[in-house]
Amino acid sequence: MHTSFARLIESARESFAPGTLYVLATPIGNLADISARALAAFSVADVVCAEDTRVTGHLLKSYGLHATRLVSLREHNENSMAQQVIGWLQQGQIVVQASDAGTPAVSDPGARLALAVRQAGLPVSPVPGASAVITALSASGLTTPSFLFHGFLPPKSGERRRTLAQWRAVDYSVVCYEAPHRIVDSLQDIVAELGPERRLFIARELTKTFETLKHLPAGEMLQWVESDSNQQRGEFVLIIDAAPQEPDPSGLSPEVLHTLQILAAELPTKQAAGLAAQLTGANKKALYELALTLKTDKR
Repeated sequence: MHTSFARLIESARESFAPGTLYVLATPIGNLADISARALAAFSVADVVCAEDTRVTGHLLKSYGLHATRLVSLREHNENSMAQQVIGWLQQGQIVVQASDAGTPAVSDPGARLALAVRQAGLPVSPVPGASAVITALSASGLTTPSFLFHGFLPPKSGERRRTLAQWRAVDYSVVCYEAPHRIVDSLQDIVAELGPERRLFIARELTKTFETLKHLPAGEMLQWVESDSNQQRGEFVLIIDAAPQEPDPSGLSPEVLHTLQILAAELPTKQAAGLAAQLTGANKKALYELALTLKTDKR
């Protein structure tokens, strides 16, 4: 290990406090996507709670590390294991929780454990790292300023279509996870509920050898996935772009409209339009005509 990197690891080790649960993000594919602090946390942990001890054990071995105690903490035993973890923390031990890949509690076990530990009055601290949600968004090229993370879509078509229907007109992107055996069915339902022109972004096998990133209208995305069985394998992040927004007939930006609405609620129409024009630089006549409409709507 390079000397400067070794010093970095050693420095990170000193930052971990006894009696603390560390929620640690692991790589989602490429093993090099691990932080120095995460390696340090693994090296000082008295207990590592793993979603699958075989997966985490292999991960640790890849970095030349060995857990003092490696225990299984999965969805079915998270509540019962939480009491055991609390006991270890009360003894002053350092406990690390890790998912098989990515960040715990994001469509993975972890939230219940963190809640139980906090309710017991003990500290929980994150060790940040890879997240498939953010990784996919960063490479998507989608420009909406906000997004909703939904997690996995419902497995049954009826419930899935009802879920999709609520996003027909949203002005934000929606990020979902999807399983390989359901990706075609989900794309079919997206086409049916949101239309073949709705823009989609698929990130498959992120950071792995066969990573695939694709941005297409829903109808074309469905055809592309159906035509290539290789695109029906692996882990998927599916991003539904915001619905196309109808332009305001006044031609004024949302910011200008918001300013006018505030002023028109408090001032006479002419004064509100004039002040809004001064503040925003928008056309005074257009603002006045719109302000008249706002006053009429309130009657």
